[in-house]
Amino acid sequence: MTPLAQTRSILSDLVAFPTVSSDSNLEMIVHIAAMLGELGAHVDLFHDESGHKANLFATLGPREAGGGIVLSGHTDVVPVTDQDWSSNPFEMVEKDGRLFGRGTCDMKGFIACTLAMAPGFAALDLKRPLHFAFTHDEEVGCLGGQALVRELAARGIRPEVAIIGEPTEMRIVEAHKGCCEYTVEFHGLEGHGSNPEAGVNAAEAAVRYVTRLMELAEALKGRTPHNSPFTPPWTTINLGRIAGGHAHNVIPGRAEVEWEMRPVQQSDIGFVKDAMARHVEDVLLPGMRAVDPGASILTEVIGEVVGLEPMDDSAARRLLADLTGQVRAETVPFSTEAGLFQSIGCAAAVCGPGSIAQAHKPDEYVSLDQLSQCLDMLEGLSGVLTAA
Repeated sequence: MTPLAQTRSILSDLVAFPTVSSDSNLEMIVHIAAMLGELGAHVDLFHDESGHKANLFATLGPREAGGGIVLSGHTDVVPVTDQDWSSNPFEMVEKDGRLFGRGTCDMKGFIACTLAMAPGFAALDLKRPLHFAFTHDEEVGCLGGQALVRELAARGIRPEVAIIGEPTEMRIVEAHKGCCEYTVEFHGLEGHGSNPEAGVNAAEAAVRYVTRLMELAEALKGRTPHNSPFTPPWTTINLGRIAGGHAHNVIPGRAEVEWEMRPVQQSDIGFVKDAMARHVEDVLLPGMRAVDPGASILTEVIGEVVGLEPMDDSAARRLLADLTGQVRAETVPFSTEAGLFQSIGCAAAVCGPGSIAQAHKPDEYVSLDQLSQCLDMLEGLSGVLTAA
């Protein structure tokens, strides 16, 4: 069976696992673990607190050598609820050179390519380790990826290069912004609207919170790094939702704000969070609690994912340039787990089959041509991994 045919078969099996982020990915992870274990790989599974989800980290070749290359992908997919699919989203369908199914593009296609090539890598006399890192809950805050890199750091495992196979149409991506999402709840004291001073207006507190947030959004423009490659080049803040209150004549006792930040540099995260924490503790809460000591402002971190910062010299970029023949690397607006690997000292870049334009949509697909290009790239790793 050719590598492409093997990839097609493996991908069909992977799509059949309905690994929506709200559900378990264990069946798929155990399936992959068995495949790699049969090849002699050292396989570790790291479960989340619920025990219903797990990350996989497996190694072919000399683990004691250190370093090596990691091929990384997430196993979870977005929901298909209320989407108009032409076929069963969890049953892969081939048509006109395209493979349709939830996750074919984002990003089980890349995982299938790595697994199709794994027997060939296992048969080589590897001088450097080849790692496989497959995570849970990327789509809801990179929760699995964050847990995995903490585990690797604790164990002293630091691959030299990480290739994250998100769909880039096999173009090299060397940088992307991070993504931080927050939900803030304001709890005040309800009362009659005719006497505002007798209550604690949670909606008013939310407005004052948002006003400070927008001031910081402007201040971030002045922190733009020199030669930032992003569009826009500074860290952005977006107010996604603000809600509170029931009627014109009732003091709102509860309000909620949902917002996100897309940092271009790690330091901007601390800049914004510290400023907002001071505003809450020094300005908003004292005024609220002067009326009602039980008033509160609670912040829930939905997800904090660091970006992939461009490096003057990146081993990951150089390796992918050698493997693909491309001389140019790009930036993208979407986030990946690449910055997590970079945060533990690993050179990271993004390159994988399929287009992000197909991700998360009904009738998601990846083309056979894109999978073939990915297999060619991975084949090139053989010489790198066997070089003394």
